Amino acid sequence: MNSHFLKNFKSYLSILIIAIVLVLFRFASNDLRNEEQIKVTTWDAFGYYMYLPGTFIYNDVTELNWLENIEEEYQVTGGFLYQANQQENGKYAFKYLGGVAVMQTPFFLIGHLIASNSDYKADGFSPPYQYAIAFGAIIYCLLGLMLLRIVLLNYFKDRTVALTLLFLALATNLIQYVAIDGGQSHAYIFPLYALLLLATMRWHDSPSYKWAALIGLSIGLATISRPTEAIMIFIPIFWGTHTKELRKEKWQLVRNHKRMILTTILFGVIGIAPQLIYWKIATGSFVYDVGSKWFFFNPWFRVLFGFTNGWFIYTPITILFVAGFFFLKSFPFRKSVIIFCLLNIWIIIAWSDWQYGAAFSTRAMVQSYPVFALAFAAIIAKIETSKWKYVFYAGAVYLLFVNLFQIGQYNKTVLHYRDMNRNYYGAIYLDADPTPLDMSLLDTDEQLPISSLSMTNDRLIYELEEPVNIVSKHDSIAFLLRKEISIENKQAKWFRVRTKIRSEEGMGSSRINCKIYSSELLKEKSFRLFTPIAKEGKENVYEFDFKVPEHKNSYELSVFIVPSSVFKGEVVEFSVMEFYE
Repeated sequence: MNSHFLKNFKSYLSILIIAIVLVLFRFASNDLRNEEQIKVTTWDAFGYYMYLPGTFIYNDVTELNWLENIEEEYQVTGGFLYQANQQENGKYAFKYLGGVAVMQTPFFLIGHLIASNSDYKADGFSPPYQYAIAFGAIIYCLLGLMLLRIVLLNYFKDRTVALTLLFLALATNLIQYVAIDGGQSHAYIFPLYALLLLATMRWHDSPSYKWAALIGLSIGLATISRPTEAIMIFIPIFWGTHTKELRKEKWQLVRNHKRMILTTILFGVIGIAPQLIYWKIATGSFVYDVGSKWFFFNPWFRVLFGFTNGWFIYTPITILFVAGFFFLKSFPFRKSVIIFCLLNIWIIIAWSDWQYGAAFSTRAMVQSYPVFALAFAAIIAKIETSKWKYVFYAGAVYLLFVNLFQIGQYNKTVLHYRDMNRNYYGAIYLDADPTPLDMSLLDTDEQLPISSLSMTNDRLIYELEEPVNIVSKHDSIAFLLRKEISIENKQAKWFRVRTKIRSEEGMGSSRINCKIYSSELLKEKSFRLFTPIAKEGKENVYEFDFKVPEHKNSYELSVFIVPSSVFKGEVVEFSVMEFYE
């Protein structure tokens, strides 16, 4: 057997394990259990993908005459066409750039070939296209890991590389954006970063036109996938400049190979050319403002530390990605990694939509993980020589398990894509079967203390005797309870509301409101009907606690449904308990 393979067996094995896990998650997702449900190219992913059917099938990337029929059959836009902007001349210009489509082209053509020679529709959106794009993302990721492995092995032992790759892929949100949301941009830019690292390393070791061209091409393609990836240019610029003497050698190397630098620039232009050509066709100009906004002087640090989808909160192993900066002193990529990663983090946390639409952890970091991997490997190498290595192994394996569990929660919406908070996260942490009371913490920070629940000073103040049908429109509310509460010697401190509702229509953004009113409104809270464990057309249980504000007079307690448009359903059960101190 090849001696190189045996020598570096552990890193090969880690990639094999990653491949198995990615494929298993892909098949375990709801998309692939039913051919009619597989929709990889929807929402933002549709924005990246629409270049391909528009170009190769419909020959229409500006009028979009084909979209109405596609939307009717597949519902790809998410309800409205935000993926393209209509110009004054009536033509459309795509909001999302086309680099991802360029990367997807080989897999799109495979899907088209299969669809054209089978009973599937060759319309760009039937199952063959969806499968091709879904598995294309996995293939690109594995290719990126193989390239990254080569880079890491130049500086670290095989064991360190194996651990780096394993935890980089399986203890982070990379799985979500490769194996499940594979139509997004992240899986396709990921190998471009790995390619850039390899080409940069090789060019500095032995300058050649091949590596110079690949540096330019990878930067160009990444830039027309997500424009902010243009900061990749700092990686080759600062490579090998970590000491004063080496900086002098680096710039002498550049001066000695000026034609290769021009080659890099040329292939960078080639990389971005497809986007410029499209903009010229669609808008009449080679440059088009897609409308993104940043607040560079007021970044959102909650992107890193917040409980909505904070990077360090939901994928805490990434703390080591940054801690690794302190262990890069002797490596030629030290300045490249630190400057790029800090600038990249700043750009990501400064974007106007700091939640990034819907995300598990901070999805905008995923594509640049190959660069963070260099710092991650450096700190792992240091830990492996210390007495703390077994603590690290145990902690990393635990975080890997938590990550896999949470990805499962995320895809059931138990771990919410946009509305997470600290109390709710604590309630559902590693909980495979959260309760309706846990769900209420998505909308409130109030919950009865356990000590109150153990007391006997509580009473049932209302219970529904028989089911009630409700039909309510957006300009009306449906009362479940309106009750006058008298102040007694001991005032109720809490109410616990429990109800079972079957909705036929309008669960969507309809809500249950609880309000306490005296001569003025004292308090009101609102709870969603469409919780992560609720299902349309089924009987769903809702339960929440409501703390009573201090008040000396009698007051009215009311509970009612506020419909989003039209709500139709049946209240099967409804009760309210008082709890005293």
